[in-house]
Amino acid sequence: MQEIAENVYYEINYPGVVLGAVNTTKGLLMIDSPIYGDDARSWRSALMNYSSTGNRLLISLDAHHDRSLGLRNLECRLVGHEDLSNVYRSRPVSIKAQVQDAGAEWETYGGLGSIRWLVPEITFSEQMFLHWSENPISFEYRPGPAVGASWVVIPDSGVVFVGDAVISEQPPFLAEANIPEWINSLKILLSPKYQNKILVSGRSGIVTLREVQDQIKLLEKIDNQLRKLSRRQLRPTDISDLAEKLMQNFKDRGMYVDRLKHGLQQYYQRVYLESAS
Repeated sequence: MQEIAENVYYEINYPGVVLGAVNTTKGLLMIDSPIYGDDARSWRSALMNYSSTGNRLLISLDAHHDRSLGLRNLECRLVGHEDLSNVYRSRPVSIKAQVQDAGAEWETYGGLGSIRWLVPEITFSEQMFLHWSENPISFEYRPGPAVGASWVVIPDSGVVFVGDAVISEQPPFLAEANIPEWINSLKILLSPKYQNKILVSGRSGIVTLREVQDQIKLLEKIDNQLRKLSRRQLRPTDISDLAEKLMQNFKDRGMYVDRLKHGLQQYYQRVYLESAS
């Protein structure tokens, strides 16, 4: 666990997504959860050493499995965008019935059986403020990367947890994305309001504005390539060829090739085929 600003922490060493925490005078805000129960208990115990009050609140930054499988293990109230509720209620409890071969980290981990999904008790549509400090912490809906994608903005510390909005050194998840909305959300990070903020990615830890710009360029390239494919009859090899071409931008391949192929296929099917029928 690293302190990146006064009373603001992040953790990159548990399987799954990058975690965050904010210790306020009125309670502890936790941002996302480890996948495994033992890790969640370890994370919670470590954080309680920094908190002088028993109040705890957990926010999930989107509905991706990597950050939602372990939410219940942190044993506190969950807040999230209103779209999360429907997603979690509709998921099967057996992990075997979940989407596989999507290039997500959770697919590589063992020891996952039945899942009791935690549905948010507190939801918001566009923005919500947590008045646990002199300057309220803001939860903001920033659509694009995934269902219910949100940011946590901490004005006292100048820190913004942006979830999967920015992913450095690995391809983005595209299966449930909305690329035009995603690009619009990223452009907000380039505005003067965010010039001196510390940006924390849900996959890559602290990222820079240069990495925000790189993310925009990559998404624009993907969007343009898929639009070109939509203008002619798509061959089965086209998606694979596009994925291989895009992977040249990344050093590490591994499961990331499968992530990109799956995401491109799902995005193309949903945006260009289903919407046209």
